[in-house]
Amino acid sequence: MSARRIAVVSAGLSVPSSTRLLADRMSAAALDALRERGVPAEVEVVELREHARALADTLVTGFAPAELRRVLDAVESADAVVAVTPVFSASYSGLFKTFVDVLDKDALAGVPVLVGATAGTARHSLVLEHAMRPLFAYLRAVVVPTAVFAASEDWAGGDGASPALADRVRRAGGELADLLAARPAAAPRDEFAAAPSFAELLRGA
Repeated sequence: MSARRIAVVSAGLSVPSSTRLLADRMSAAALDALRERGVPAEVEVVELREHARALADTLVTGFAPAELRRVLDAVESADAVVAVTPVFSASYSGLFKTFVDVLDKDALAGVPVLVGATAGTARHSLVLEHAMRPLFAYLRAVVVPTAVFAASEDWAGGDGASPALADRVRRAGGELADLLAARPAAAPRDEFAAAPSFAELLRGA
């Protein structure tokens, strides 16, 4: 059985980052659930802070530098995506939205996506429903029913999650695993698939 590939996109800005911590917990829960279902899987983590300048350059030039192109290809060809952003001004961060803006607009169509967000207060928890879920619905992704929000108090003063947050992460990971286990692994992306063959070129196709 081919291993499912999960791209984990974290828009955290600090080091260490609660956004990255939540993304790691969510992807680990999905991997555990897939393992229970006998489905092999692998994870690639994308820290957007490392590509902030390249993302800005891509917006104004229309061309992604090589390393950012590799990251975009990894996300666009993944079997599933875990996407987590900090809340800025009551919505996803500008860095997170910039990354989504440079993705191929059709790349996530039909792809299972598990969304999460972090903030300093629980008052921002609805960002998952009024910003994250509509964004991925617009991209025609299959958004997992359970989204995960973590406020500062959910970490209990450290990296240990509260029981409520741990339960929600476990449930969300299980839902993503159910979607992944029910479908075949995505075929490797071939950027030359649409190019004519040499014989077709000789015939003037």
